[in-house]
Amino acid sequence: MNVTRLFITQHIFISLNEINFSAIRAQGPGGQHVNKVASAIQLRFDIPASSLPDYLKERLLHMCDARINNDGIVIIKSQQHRSQKKNKDNALARLQALIRNALIVPKSRIPTKPSKTSNEKRIETKKRHGQIKKLRKNIFID
Repeated sequence: MNVTRLFITQHIFISLNEINFSAIRAQGPGGQHVNKVASAIQLRFDIPASSLPDYLKERLLHMCDARINNDGIVIIKSQQHRSQKKNKDNALARLQALIRNALIVPKSRIPTKPSKTSNEKRIETKKRHGQIKKLRKNIFID
């Protein structure tokens, strides 16, 4: 099955033409096989040049994620599997999860005040602690 789009939601999708894949050699142990085959996949996705909605682009660009560089390019390296196809699918799933994560709107914080009794309790504890410290002082008698 030849898939041409990566669906983020029902209405938001990315054409696979916007995503660049390059096969690279995987790191780590693997014997002679790892030195011959480029089974790892590096996915590159340019956020500003993409067809995503503008609000989603803004959210993605303001995310604190190490996979997004200063130019707004998402770089995902997948090398978990020995198969290039599985690594490509894994990289696409990780890109999809990253973009879905940007869709989640954080709850706005509702500022609250400490209650009157908790304030009084805090001041009472401070007074008690000060009293204990005062009793530790050396008493000089002249």
